[in-house]
Amino acid sequence: MSQSNGRRPGRDPERHRGAVTLRRGAIPDSTADQRLLDSRSRGDWKTKDSWRALRILSEFVEGFDTLADLPPAVSVFGSARSRPESPECRMAEELGAALARAGYAVITGGGPGVMEAANRGAREAGGLSVGLGIELPFEQGLNEWVDLAIDFRYFFARKTMFVKYAQAFVVLPGGFGTMDELFEALTLVQTGKVTRFPVVLMGTTYWRGLLDWLRDTMAAEGKIGAVDLELIRLTDDVSAAVRHIVEAEAALSAEQEAVRAESVALTAAEQRAARRAAQDMPREVAQDGAAQDGSRGPAQGAPGRAAGNRGD
Repeated sequence: MSQSNGRRPGRDPERHRGAVTLRRGAIPDSTADQRLLDSRSRGDWKTKDSWRALRILSEFVEGFDTLADLPPAVSVFGSARSRPESPECRMAEELGAALARAGYAVITGGGPGVMEAANRGAREAGGLSVGLGIELPFEQGLNEWVDLAIDFRYFFARKTMFVKYAQAFVVLPGGFGTMDELFEALTLVQTGKVTRFPVVLMGTTYWRGLLDWLRDTMAAEGKIGAVDLELIRLTDDVSAAVRHIVEAEAALSAEQEAVRAESVALTAAEQRAARRAAQDMPREVAQDGAAQDGSRGPAQGAPGRAAGNRGD
């Protein structure tokens, strides 16, 4: 499996900053994220942060607009440092192909390593291959197997797209960035921010120590509940991973359909009750009118009798 490192041999270094491409001496020493989070530049906050807010908004608008018509998708994470011949890259390529055949687009960070392998598998299987790149202080670039790409300045805008447009996360061996995406997904599911969101770990040998620590230390000390460990599915079987995602989506669809049917039935019952109330209203009005006429009769007769008395 051939694989690129995000740039062509002999090509000058370049950095993507949103829609802008910078090369050679035009590449700044810091990234937009670094400048945003640098507390030492407090003097710039009042003059620059307002403009940054508009730039941040533009990234969300661009992401939402570009990905709105995306078919059902799965976000795949893993190390950019993995070699093409590594077990995780071979697994990622097989996974990308299996997801494409199951009807899913594959979303990655668009970089090399595991991300490129997953993109390649999806592309060669005829699926849609998506890459969400990020401006980094070191060169990375988008891999050649990405069909649809967006370059982000800010991590938080990019991370929103990973979750919003995916039906599941599949996490292969990786470093800090991979761990960041993994635990953010688990937190969102644990707190109910997203529902029925499968999180699959692939690479049992790599992840076993982490899962043991989560069970024997974090859960044992009450920092998480035992049920929280059930949020994770661990496997080396690509078919099992895809089947778990498909079944979770089917279960969610069934739940949503049940809620929709219940809502339709409730609305119909309310409409029937309203029609019955409308039909009963004329009879009630007539009865009330007759009662009021009867109560007014004697009062109207009294003056007549009084007049008769006066005539007598």
